[in-house]
Amino acid sequence: MGTWDIGPFDNDTAADFAGDLDEAALEEREAMIRGVLKRAARPADFLGIYDGERAVGAAALVVAQHSDCDRPCSNYGPSEPLPELPADLRMLAVESLDQVVSNRSELAELWAEAANGPKWRQDITRLRDVLDPPVPPQEEVLFETSPRPELARALGSRLKNG
Repeated sequence: MGTWDIGPFDNDTAADFAGDLDEAALEEREAMIRGVLKRAARPADFLGIYDGERAVGAAALVVAQHSDCDRPCSNYGPSEPLPELPADLRMLAVESLDQVVSNRSELAELWAEAANGPKWRQDITRLRDVLDPPVPPQEEVLFETSPRPELARALGSRLKNG
């Protein structure tokens, strides 16, 4: 695995994908990103390492355009501007990242054996959470889940009387 760090473009495959994006015409770049995400998101018996590495890079590009966070790409990401990426790529990127960390992913398998594998997984989770933020737990009760005693008695008597 030609990897030198845990960042989305810190491996040979994703860095090459960034180079391919830079060399492509501006109007072709969205389709390239979409294609990478679709390939990784589709259900498969096994997601190969190269498809996984490209998918992480593509998802990071979607995050960079659809969030207020710092740009998640390294110096090895694309240097040419990208077109405005449509919002529908967010969920496709989420599906791709879910496949990347699944038990059917060669990339996840290799990172599980690495010393900084947990940090890599945290970074993938962070990307995913920007795209599809987790719902925070409710601190106050919006609806009471048990009926009030007088309602429970009335309902009970109606059920008995048919």
